[in-house]
Amino acid sequence: MPRTPPRAGFFFRYHGWVTMFANSRSAVGVIASALLVTGCAATSTRQTTAQGLDRILAGSQRSEENRARDRYRHPKETLLFFGIRPETSVLEVWPEPGWYTEVIAPLVADKGKYTAAVIEPDPQSKYVTQRLDAYNQKLASRPDLYSHVTLVTFPSNGGDAVPAGSVDMVVTFRNIHNWMAREAASQAFATMYKALRPGGVLGVVEHRGNPAVTQDPKAKSGYVNEDYAIRLIEAQGFRLAGKSQINANPRDTKDYEQGVWTLPPTYRLADQDRDKYAQIGESDRFTLKFVKPKK
Repeated sequence: MPRTPPRAGFFFRYHGWVTMFANSRSAVGVIASALLVTGCAATSTRQTTAQGLDRILAGSQRSEENRARDRYRHPKETLLFFGIRPETSVLEVWPEPGWYTEVIAPLVADKGKYTAAVIEPDPQSKYVTQRLDAYNQKLASRPDLYSHVTLVTFPSNGGDAVPAGSVDMVVTFRNIHNWMAREAASQAFATMYKALRPGGVLGVVEHRGNPAVTQDPKAKSGYVNEDYAIRLIEAQGFRLAGKSQINANPRDTKDYEQGVWTLPPTYRLADQDRDKYAQIGESDRFTLKFVKPKK
């Protein structure tokens, strides 16, 4: 059956503009071209993402104390290295107290998704209870920024935090040593692997240990050797895709009596040699990007 030609006065309406096609054989081609151009424009670039991050990092949701740590944590550069875009579906593992939540959640609020996989509740632990309460209060304090946040519990037994293959990116910051202390690091990364879609990205930052010192499997100092972390993560199926020195600090000697917590912001030794440790700054950190193979 021959196609019915378009009627005179046919209107095509898209994103607020109106174009009239009157018996034109090129109508379909013009429509397809317009949709293609609009679709491309809707995909964020590294440059537009960087501009969005600049606005968010200057936002009122961030305290002066948190802003002061940007020079050590380099959130803009770190997230761009991982490849985040406003369209990304992101799972952050153990986000409390929410330093990166303040940055990632607003970035993906309109086009992507932010899921916070928090530590499992432990009524016997005052620390865990306070940590979760403080995080929930942070989310409740700015519904304009955080009402879209999805909250889930990150399991310690290797179970699922979210449906398998449902997120584009998983990120976690300075948590590997905590999972090693609990003998749960392998299970943690197995959960992250399942959560990612094939081709998805895992972004990790951790206090970098001295490679000349044998890795303590419990990471009691808070430091983790970079090669050890890579082997640990790749053992769960990930493939290393890149390394960055964004968060490196060559002044960190990594040989302190109280481990990494000797340095700011913790200052576990209180006023003892505080100026010395302030001059060193926060820890030396590795920044790694992994991918889940597409099979």
